[in-house]
Amino acid sequence: MNSSLHLRSVRLRVPDLTRSMAFYVGQLGFAPVHKTVGRADLAVASGSPTLLTLMEDRAARPAPPDAAGLFHAALLLPGRAALGAWLQHAAKAGVEFEGFSDHGVSQAVYFADPDGNGLEFYVDRPRAEWPFAHGKLAMRTDPLDVPKLLAEAAPAGPFPLAGARWGHLHLRVTSLERSEAFYRTTLGLDLMQDSYPGARFLAADGYHHHLGLNIWGRPRQSQPAGALGLAETVFAQRSITSEQRLTDPDGITLRLVGL
Repeated sequence: MNSSLHLRSVRLRVPDLTRSMAFYVGQLGFAPVHKTVGRADLAVASGSPTLLTLMEDRAARPAPPDAAGLFHAALLLPGRAALGAWLQHAAKAGVEFEGFSDHGVSQAVYFADPDGNGLEFYVDRPRAEWPFAHGKLAMRTDPLDVPKLLAEAAPAGPFPLAGARWGHLHLRVTSLERSEAFYRTTLGLDLMQDSYPGARFLAADGYHHHLGLNIWGRPRQSQPAGALGLAETVFAQRSITSEQRLTDPDGITLRLVGL
């Protein structure tokens, strides 16, 4: 399907670039594209476009626990064989996993980077298999059959994340209603599911979600400017003719660019 919206890149503000590079490159398998003092651009393979930018700021402070911000950024792999192969690679590299879930629409592995930034690496199920209830998408959280996934793993290659791209972004927000209204207006998203307590999932083109929003943990304040963590996301949208830089109701920065 020719999608009208893509999450093109994510930028993180980190306190120690050397430590972050050891994790993202050495353990996860990202490929360095360009590195300067205090900044590194990473891709999923040599010659691929930048998906992740790490910016070092040793003076930046972590956001307070009750602040809005990144819940996780989710990388979509080409298929189960690729996810299984990456999982084998990451396990051997010492990645500490936090969860393995089957959501009906997708199968996902959850973990965090050394600074607590949430990450999800996942694969989609065919759309014909997605669960619906009463005419609405009905994502769920069931255990993932990890042994079966590993049994289907592709042979190891030089780039464990080859062919992957960002699939969705999940944010903690202070108001579901206010954030939903902002992103529906800004990105032209539709509400896909609101049956999870404290969460909403929005998407373009009938996808399960390009954006997740939640109020889990009861965030009470906006993301502080210049805090460690999510610095910016870039969405590419077919309807955009000139680049736009926006700030959402919780102080989270996004850029909109044309496809």
